[in-house]
Amino acid sequence: MRIALLTTDSREHFREYNNPNPYFGTAPAALLEGFAQHPKLEVHVISCTKKPMSAPKKLASNIWFHSLHVPKLGWLRSGYSGCVFAVRRKLRDIQPDIVHAQGTERDCAISATFTSFPKVLTIHGNIRAIAKAARAPSFSFWWFQAKLESFVLPMFDGVFCNSHHTQSLVCHLAKKTWLVPNPLRLSFFSPVPISWSHIKPIRLLVIGTITPNKRALELLRMLRSIYDKGFYFQVMFVGALGNDPYGKIFLEEVGKAKRDGWLNFEERLLESDLIKLMDSSHALLHFPIEEAFGLVVAEALARGLKLFAAKVGGIVDIAKGVQDAELFDAADWSGLEYSLKAWIDNPTPHSFISQDLMESRYHPKVIASRHLEIYREVLSANNPS
Repeated sequence: MRIALLTTDSREHFREYNNPNPYFGTAPAALLEGFAQHPKLEVHVISCTKKPMSAPKKLASNIWFHSLHVPKLGWLRSGYSGCVFAVRRKLRDIQPDIVHAQGTERDCAISATFTSFPKVLTIHGNIRAIAKAARAPSFSFWWFQAKLESFVLPMFDGVFCNSHHTQSLVCHLAKKTWLVPNPLRLSFFSPVPISWSHIKPIRLLVIGTITPNKRALELLRMLRSIYDKGFYFQVMFVGALGNDPYGKIFLEEVGKAKRDGWLNFEERLLESDLIKLMDSSHALLHFPIEEAFGLVVAEALARGLKLFAAKVGGIVDIAKGVQDAELFDAADWSGLEYSLKAWIDNPTPHSFISQDLMESRYHPKVIASRHLEIYREVLSANNPS
């Protein structure tokens, strides 16, 4: 089977045009790890970029990479028309059995829409829900991407939904939906080298972009309140910081907490450093307003962390049956604070059951195999004879 996978090269997203090696979002990267374990597949990864970049021809023995240079005029300001035409040309060369677009956040979904090949789409973030929660102004980036999401959903043969929440949001527009969670990268299933009980003091993690939706600032203020009441712990925030008022206020309060000695902040970490950080921590706090899946939640549980999280979106699916997870209504700050203080006073060691459960649900080979089943279903429907 020949698959064309449309995804964003993170070098374009972060403007790292001099980086010689392409890399991708966590979920597509993990899926490629799963595809690499199916050597009979032929996978072609296609990414558009605003500037020419060097790139290897192959990412694995059965995975090819195609970087398509599209000038700025061909991006958002023209409805991604340049990306659409560049991708169509490349697909004609590749002649895939099926095209799989990864996400509606940027150009991938619209670029796949106008091809005649069988095509499917994965929803990573529910853009219409994000735009609504953020009250995105008319003609802003998120407003435009939400309009595009509504337009493209009915154009695909079907949509991969990473949670029941996502499925409920797209089922009325999509021709067909499948519930398929995002995979975790293989490295998150490596043995945990550090004994949880020997880590002192209590270390908490907050991982996610510094935005109103993820509520990093609100979590920081709640943690400040707990710290001021005499509870002793350390906190690490990790997440990309925007140059907006929310980010600036967050950075000011981070500075105060750093000077007091109980908090640190990093905008980005390498995958290996993130795993080391999780392995030297006790719990993850994740309290967004809207969450399609919540990959960091599954990653943390796979490393054996305690979870305190909002009962929203895909987090509910991930935490199902996990004894180390405590979920709260998204507005229940008092409940979150009460439970967190009680746990800091008497922390309980994690259970390896949650780690085994994450592997059975989200290992890349498991998710890749489910993708192949769906691809065959789509191809059979397109060729009924």
